[in-house]
Amino acid sequence: MKRWIKCGLLACVVGLLVVFVGGFAYVHTLDLDSQPQASAGSTTADLDFMREAMPRTRGRILAVVTSTAHFPGSEKKAGFELTELARAYYVFQANGYEVDIASPQGGSPPMRRDDEDMVAADHAFLNDADARRKLKDSLRLADIDPAQYAAVYFVGGKGTMFDFPDDPHVQRLVREVYQAGGLIGAVCHGPAALLEVVLDDGMPLLRGRRVTAFSNAEELFLIKDARVRFPYLLQDRLREKGAHYVEGPMYVDTTVIDGRLVTGQNPWSTWSTAEAVVRALGHSPVARAPGRDELAVQVLAVYHREGIDAARIARAARPEADKRLLLMHALVAGMQGRLDEAWRLQSLARG
Repeated sequence: MKRWIKCGLLACVVGLLVVFVGGFAYVHTLDLDSQPQASAGSTTADLDFMREAMPRTRGRILAVVTSTAHFPGSEKKAGFELTELARAYYVFQANGYEVDIASPQGGSPPMRRDDEDMVAADHAFLNDADARRKLKDSLRLADIDPAQYAAVYFVGGKGTMFDFPDDPHVQRLVREVYQAGGLIGAVCHGPAALLEVVLDDGMPLLRGRRVTAFSNAEELFLIKDARVRFPYLLQDRLREKGAHYVEGPMYVDTTVIDGRLVTGQNPWSTWSTAEAVVRALGHSPVARAPGRDELAVQVLAVYHREGIDAARIARAARPEADKRLLLMHALVAGMQGRLDEAWRLQSLARG
């Protein structure tokens, strides 16, 4: 997913400082160079939790990505989000599951990547020959035997809004895996796969269920004319289908578990969604040290839940929290006219 606005990170930081702090001296106090971006050469050997990976003997999980490359009738790119696939892929593997990758059309699906958002696991996926082979030759959903899978995980990306809901093979996969006692997971736009699923007893899967997905607020901040570009907004459609939609703060980790249905609100919910799937399958996830981005999101969650004083305590306990991400949240608040909140959030970046 593109970093929330189209300008580059440097322009975003400069804009924030000009509006809320003033003067370039502030940049030096942040020492952003002390937190370099993840290396493009990262491999699975660099992932602490993969070094503790269990043998893949617990079964198989199917990760499903969209085949839609562009918004219909335009050149605007859609596709699936690399970060929402890569991070879950390795969580599942580390916890003893083999992971297959499928898409409605099969073959090489359209991937979206944003280098500014990538962590070591995302680069590791791109450098993993086996993972890239699975992605290049993704299985066609029509050829999938649902009985082979303990869980199915729907990766987000804007393309899912167009090809997931009405695909009969998506519906068959969800229905049969769920009715056999399996787990259904989905993150960000991935819950679009659940919209039209009806179980054999005639009950819509979503009716009365607690779920989350990319919120209207998040969608409309990124795409001002989203109500025109999309056939629906996912938050609205989930509610129309009888779900109890749970909305967390914008771009903060929010994962909802309702029995054997696990959903995450946005890309920053990918880690927790994948680990919640593992727990729902009856296992304690392999220990994993949170990355700088996750530490920053934890601080932001404390801020939204308990206020700035508690957030400052949480920030002090997490000195490695991603300063850039904290600044981006301050910028979002400022762009929405929440100037007091923008000031408080930028202060968290200082530590």
